[in-house]
This record gives sequence, structure tokens and C-alpha cells, in this order.
Amino acid sequence: EVQLQASGGGLVQAGGSLRLSCAASGFSLDTYAIGWFRQAPGKERELVSCISTTDGTTRFADSVKGRFTISYENPKNTVFLQMISLKPEDAAVYYCAAEGPYTGCLTESYAYWGRGTQVTVSS
Repeated sequence: EVQLQASGGGLVQAGGSLRLSCAASGFSLDTYAIGWFRQAPGKERELVSCISTTDGTTRFADSVKGRFTISYENPKNTVFLQMISLKPEDAAVYYCAAEGPYTGCLTESYAYWGRGTQVTVSS
């Protein structure tokens, strides 16, 4: 069964850090585009970051550039989203999604979605 499992959310003070994990099972993330999305109450879902495991290219929303990094660990079949200098406006449910194979971060559709993990940032 193909699954994505997002984890690592929690409550953190403004300025703090969290590392989210997106672990895949049932398929390899090699040659996939993996995106991290977030959705806050009353707001539309937005793409926060993406990584292409084919060539390592990445994308970031302007609002998180310089604060978030994304990485892929092949042996663990897991993508990580490291978030530092968190702001209250980063609070949301974060989802990971995958599209592929042989897909880069210009994709606008994702076939596989994980359940979200809540990130709460206190001011």
C-alpha cells in the first residue's frame, strides 16, 4: 500500500525550530517531486517547499525562504522540512505530497498525499 506519513509537528515558541518528516512506504521516493503544503484555518492551502529527488532541485515560497530547508534521505525514503525562526504566521496543518516518477517541482498536481501534522507557533 502506498502511503506518506507526515510527522514532527508540535507547539513551539516564535523563533523556535521544528523538523517535519515525510516518510514513504510502498514505493520509493526516487525520481519523485515531494511537496510540503500548509493550510491555516480560513486560508487556502499553499505550497511551502518542494524537492525533486531526481536532481535535488528545490523550491520555496517567498514567505519561508532563508528559514526553511528541504532535504531527502534516500536510505530512509524520507523527506525532511527543517523550519527555523518560526513565526506565528507559520502555524498551520502541514501536509506532504508526492508526484512521479520522473517529475520535477514544476508539477502542479500531486498524486499521493499524507495526513497532516499540526504546527502551532506561540507569540
